Amino acid sequence: GGAIIYWFTGASTQAVTTGAYRAVEFIKANIRLEGVEKASVSDSKKVVQICTQYAQKGMFNIFLAVFFVTLAFAFVEPFFFIGYLISIAVFGLYQAIFMDNAGGAWDNAKKIVETELKQKGTALHDATVVGDTVGDPFKDTSSVAMNPIIKFTTLFGLLAVELAVHLTGERGAGLTNSLAVLFFAISMYFVWRSFYGMRIGSQKA
Repeated sequence: GGAIIYWFTGASTQAVTTGAYRAVEFIKANIRLEGVEKASVSDSKKVVQICTQYAQKGMFNIFLAVFFVTLAFAFVEPFFFIGYLISIAVFGLYQAIFMDNAGGAWDNAKKIVETELKQKGTALHDATVVGDTVGDPFKDTSSVAMNPIIKFTTLFGLLAVELAVHLTGERGAGLTNSLAVLFFAISMYFVWRSFYGMRIGSQKA
């Protein structure tokens, strides 16, 4: 359960980072930031499209990984799955609190440098840009998305456990164990995609 939580925070941050990087690439290549001329509507829509595209790709991988790993653990053994639910809830709670506080601290530090210290454009301000590049994904993406992940795992997992118990009673433990291995292998593929398919160096995801 703890491993799933830490993987999820990394995968969601990776998706945000890659989408932001691609958007910045497009802006630098197609939009003039100097001067008073505003960006065209089509260019602005393209930036939104890029961000949406990578958000959807990231969540597609994450959802399927969570879906299949929940099935896998539910099919292993009911009490094993209970332990998984407890661990994902405990780890998820403290990880969400940590990421929300850390991300907020980073973001607020940047705002203090900009508004109170009036140091925008200086080396100090450059150092606090981490408040946007890391702090925002921490507090606005990974931490708040932990709740639906835990809820989905719990509600869907309970249904999956019921199905697994029914199959075990009718077909024996061999079938459910085989399905658990299959589901786990599928989930690991999407875990791999959530990182290596979303890397900045790769255009394909």
